[in-house]
Amino acid sequence: MKIRLYQIDAFTDKVFGGNPAAVCPLDQWLPDGLMQQIAMENNLAETAFFTSGNGRFYIRWFTPEIEVDLCGHATLAAAFVIFNIETFPGSVIEFDSRSGLLRVSKKGDLLTLDFPADPPLACPAPEGLLEGMGSQPIEIFKGKTDYMLVYSSAEEIERLKPNMLRISEVAARGIITTAPGIDVDFVSRFFAPQSGIFEDPVTGSAHTTLAPYWAKRLGRMELSATQLSKRRGSLRCRVTGNRVEISGQARAYMAGEIEI
Repeated sequence: MKIRLYQIDAFTDKVFGGNPAAVCPLDQWLPDGLMQQIAMENNLAETAFFTSGNGRFYIRWFTPEIEVDLCGHATLAAAFVIFNIETFPGSVIEFDSRSGLLRVSKKGDLLTLDFPADPPLACPAPEGLLEGMGSQPIEIFKGKTDYMLVYSSAEEIERLKPNMLRISEVAARGIITTAPGIDVDFVSRFFAPQSGIFEDPVTGSAHTTLAPYWAKRLGRMELSATQLSKRRGSLRCRVTGNRVEISGQARAYMAGEIEI
């Protein structure tokens, strides 16, 4: 059996930037275990699989270790494949997913995710979190799946060197860290050893929590953001009620086939 495979760099305007995701278009779903093995073999933060029918697309996401409920950069990558390689004629794609209906719109080479917002709530630090981070934040929050630690400056975010073994014991999908930006409204990094990813280069889904927080703090709904991983990623966010629009570009790196 042969399966098409694309590797797309998401939230960047150049190859080798942003966050790489594998994308596999399918005629029908493969067994869950096989999709997990493919994601493990790809060894990227996420592999997205999608099918289509009745004018709708259906999408699932796998890290090398687990299936997740939502992934921004792999959804952006899948949409890039559908628009630019599958030559989808419309300007809006609708995905059914484990997180409900997701939309991706295209305007020029800018792709915009329309995701449910996940506003964070203030909370105490769970056992091991601050010890694992090795740095004291000024605020601690929790969304549905992630803790979010707020720091004073972008420099603090760049200096973070978490103890991955320690924070992997925290019951969460991952840990978002954030601070005010210099040339952008806010910056962030995302650590998720719980999901098999030490540091994710650019995490679209984390911005469903980041954007509502910063929109409230800064008093405006449209925001610019940079994720300060080694690969860097650029995003624009817009909070619209209980949804967040997350915009970025993507570039194709590789096209090939899996043989199983």
